[in-house]
Amino acid sequence: MIPSHFQFLPEIPADAILLKAIEGKRISKEEAILLYKEADFLKIQMVARYLREKVRPLSEASYTMFRVVNYTNYCNVECSFCSFMDEIGNGKGYVLSLDEILEKMDFAMEMGADQLFLQGGVYPELPFSYYTEIISGIKKRFPSMHIRAFSPVEIINLETITKRPLRDVLIELKSIGLDSVPGAGAEILTERMREIISPKKASVTEWVRAMETCHEVGLPGSANVVFGSEETQEEVIEHLQVIRDLQDRTGGFLSFIPWTFQPQTKRFKIRSVPTHEYLKVLGICRIFFDNIAHMETSVMVLGKGVGQLALLSGADDISSVVIEENVLRSFGLKSEKEAQKFLKEGGFTPVRRNLLYENVEMPVLT
Repeated sequence: MIPSHFQFLPEIPADAILLKAIEGKRISKEEAILLYKEADFLKIQMVARYLREKVRPLSEASYTMFRVVNYTNYCNVECSFCSFMDEIGNGKGYVLSLDEILEKMDFAMEMGADQLFLQGGVYPELPFSYYTEIISGIKKRFPSMHIRAFSPVEIINLETITKRPLRDVLIELKSIGLDSVPGAGAEILTERMREIISPKKASVTEWVRAMETCHEVGLPGSANVVFGSEETQEEVIEHLQVIRDLQDRTGGFLSFIPWTFQPQTKRFKIRSVPTHEYLKVLGICRIFFDNIAHMETSVMVLGKGVGQLALLSGADDISSVVIEENVLRSFGLKSEKEAQKFLKEGGFTPVRRNLLYENVEMPVLT
């Protein structure tokens, strides 16, 4: 509910847009840009809170448990912001075997994580059989485990090395145990920014094609935006428009996560994003995405203080707990007990969910 002391004046253009959102009407890309440039941060926050309550009571916030496994750090994409990758052929990188991945998952199960997030570099020398043996081997060992794997750029690599239609590749992976896909590797979906930060990565058109095909064959997942470099405000909103248009067609995105770039390499230009700007963008995401139910905030990337504020600014989920993360510097929650404690201290009732955003039984931890 919007407090009565918050006055939204229709004669103020930004306020008129926010009133439109309160009424349940879709705002345009141009209106979202105006909100970014001119709207009162606190008014955006209030409207985002109001819309968030239509998804989950403000007294609640959800979290999940999964293990990240980066199966290789060899990569030929060479994103300027990434310190994780090793150059193919330098002999310093790694490729995990099935046994090594299963050992990591044994540990994760002991920690209470019954879901896997499998992701790695783009390594064309790995045969398709490696990927199928990994997926089927995990499912054989852990039949009920949810496997989320392979970003769009990895999926396009699988299409390339198999020389088969992308749809057929995805159907095979799904048939042996792939359950969902991350909408990772998007960063900023404009060709200008992709040329700046990752010119070897999939184009906007290719990224969309990969995700659209995933959704069409029944592999849902998430999407994100990463900002805080050389992008313009218009480009952030253009990115959101690409995602919303795709979601209109497929309905395959279960959640959306706004992140900020983290300093990893000296060759990548980072802009320090103030907390109020991050929360403003988060609020705009909640308002703009009338077709994506859940907004996540990444405690792993942004820290606990911002995470608690985000749950009052449109987010309904903290994403964590993430067991092992090698790509990003992590401020995250390392155990389920930490996650529950964090939410309770913020005034929220914890709700555990799975990667399909279904509520699951939450253990009582002492």
